[in-house]
Amino acid sequence: MGIKGLSNQEIKLASELEFKGNYYFTRKGIAMLFENGRQMTNTLYSLKKKGRIIKLNRSKYYFIPIKARTGKWVDEIAVAVDEILNGTNYFIGGWFAAKHWRLTDQIPMQVEVYTTRRQGKTKIFNTRVIFRRTSQKNLSKAVRQMHNAHQFFVLNKKEAQKWMKLRE
Repeated sequence: MGIKGLSNQEIKLASELEFKGNYYFTRKGIAMLFENGRQMTNTLYSLKKKGRIIKLNRSKYYFIPIKARTGKWVDEIAVAVDEILNGTNYFIGGWFAAKHWRLTDQIPMQVEVYTTRRQGKTKIFNTRVIFRRTSQKNLSKAVRQMHNAHQFFVLNKKEAQKWMKLRE
């Protein structure tokens, strides 16, 4: 599947996002590019239908860069989770945390996200993400890590080692 044709309004949005390197964006952040809300909604709908954007939550989207010729693009899942949850009240645990701390060589098939806000399963960038509810007290087990100038929260190494021992 190749890139489908883009309208002038879609090209305007795509070039603005590419120029700024702002691949994660909100509706509020791009409102100045449109005459009204309906035009913005229609443009976002058509870009989503063409596979050029991915809706992350109610107001946040991920723009797939033009350099992704076939329309397939994968960003770091930890960064995407941070964007979905607006950078607060969560941490990434499970096999992803074990892999992050190099406690295992196993590549995680899914990402477990512990948060105070939501629960359930979803698929982002072809990766299964499981949201599990946790308490505010358990959030203190997280540490802030950086990836390509973007921070995210992951289970600390000591807790990840405890988690791994339970798996033996």
